[in-house]
Amino acid sequence: MADYRAHFDFVIRFANGGGMTGTGFRLDLPSADLDDAQIGMLLVHHLGLALVEDVTLSALEIVAEPHKGSRGVPAPAEAGRATRIVDLSHPIRAGLITYPGLPAPVITPHLTRTDSRAKYAPGTEFAMDILTMIGNTGTYLDSPFHRYAEGADLAGLELATLVGLPAEVFHLQDASSRGIRPESLADRELRGTAVLLHTGWDRWFGQPEYAKGSPFLTAAGAQWLVDQGVMLVGIDSLNIDDTESGGERPAHSLLLAAGIHVVEHLTHLDALPARGARFTAAPPAVEGFGTFPVRAFAELPA
Repeated sequence: MADYRAHFDFVIRFANGGGMTGTGFRLDLPSADLDDAQIGMLLVHHLGLALVEDVTLSALEIVAEPHKGSRGVPAPAEAGRATRIVDLSHPIRAGLITYPGLPAPVITPHLTRTDSRAKYAPGTEFAMDILTMIGNTGTYLDSPFHRYAEGADLAGLELATLVGLPAEVFHLQDASSRGIRPESLADRELRGTAVLLHTGWDRWFGQPEYAKGSPFLTAAGAQWLVDQGVMLVGIDSLNIDDTESGGERPAHSLLLAAGIHVVEHLTHLDALPARGARFTAAPPAVEGFGTFPVRAFAELPA
């Protein structure tokens, strides 16, 4: 079933005086057959306004367009078990360059299928391989230990903070600036959620373009998410920080200090609704290790 959004200009008058206007506003709709008055009420609810006298809309157009997560429009209701899984991870292969300058994974055989035939019954064979790689490979999760020596390592993470988290997806691929600020994240309740930042930068993964000009979460944006009490933050770009601003890493520092997991190099976030999915990204429980690849995925309700 298609999502619908309203595009319009508006004038709002308040009962106690004053008013506000907006041009080119866009708002999620629960259906396509709403009139001006109903859309006006949704607008008031979305903006959280009090003492509104009246709302006048103009240049109204209702279009089929994916929801962005407007308040007042409920996410799809979960009905029993999820019926669709969306894989949000990049496959790992020998020679893969995830982050320029870091080593690529190397896969070598420990026991080949041919050699294994001498060890097992006729018709039985196995392959046993050795994978050598840096933790920052493919789609991976950063634990607090990645940034802070006293922080929790991969083995110290609670599974409840990694599995089946309600996902709040911010579709920011049309943003005009690289830095994601609090204002772009302030329209929802985020406590206890996995905030997933869809920038569209994953289209360059594995190519030279991926390394330059990637979107990132600003320090103010990271602090906002800490203050909101989120559980995890993921992004589909090179780094959650601006790697072109020197050695500072404020997003990593703020989020990991607060015990908020960071997942980088996600993909396929365009396949998720703004709200209503469940997100999982669980690494192996490796002691004394801070970063490791995950099989990140989302469960979509029926």
